[in-house]
Amino acid sequence: MAVALTVRAVHVPLKKVLPKSTRNNNLDDYRKKKMMPIVSSFPIRKQQNVNNRKLPILLFDIMDTIVRDPFYHDVAPFFGMSFKELMESKHPTAWIEFEEGRVDEMELAEKFFKDKRSFDLEGLKNCMRRGYSYLDGIEELLCNLKENSYEMHAVTNYPVWYRLIEEKLNMSTYLSWTFCSCMIGKRKPNPGFYLEVIRHLNVDPTSCIFIDDRLRNVEAAIEIGIKGLQFKNANLLRQDLSRMGIEI
Repeated sequence: MAVALTVRAVHVPLKKVLPKSTRNNNLDDYRKKKMMPIVSSFPIRKQQNVNNRKLPILLFDIMDTIVRDPFYHDVAPFFGMSFKELMESKHPTAWIEFEEGRVDEMELAEKFFKDKRSFDLEGLKNCMRRGYSYLDGIEELLCNLKENSYEMHAVTNYPVWYRLIEEKLNMSTYLSWTFCSCMIGKRKPNPGFYLEVIRHLNVDPTSCIFIDDRLRNVEAAIEIGIKGLQFKNANLLRQDLSRMGIEI
């Protein structure tokens, strides 16, 4: 199960779970609201008075924490390969460079495969787009956190194709696409990524909780003082956040 790695769990009474129909209505209400702006570059944000912010700030990994990652399920079949064949034939650093914003999608297409074979780039993007979906129970959890006025940010290793996720799932209804590797030029678990997050938010690291499915990324956040949770599923995450005093 998901384990809180840096804090002692404090048991607090869980709120009464709303009937399923009520929860669905809440999600519908949020979907109808005006979407928050998408962050398309890494902005210089004005410092805010911490006393006016609800803490802790929640920092979410995206792929396989909030959103199903089509790379591990759909991309190999798109190319007519097994996943093992895909990993053996793709360029070892092309996707990483794309995630860090060092190459654009056309440059990615030119070097995606070691042998530089051509492929249908738009077809690949459509394959990815079709594969994006919320993991079970996670949208309801985000909705509950938003209703309780928590500040939430994406902290993700992903290229500019995060916009494809936004187009399909409207994630900015719940959180801001503030910290994408393609904007920052660094990837988790690089300590510089997390330090940039803290600098930008202008809060103490202990005022943040970072959630990621990869233990290595969580441990890297903990090393600079951020509280960490390894994601397993939405139900266990809900329980662990409640034990940490988060209102859900």
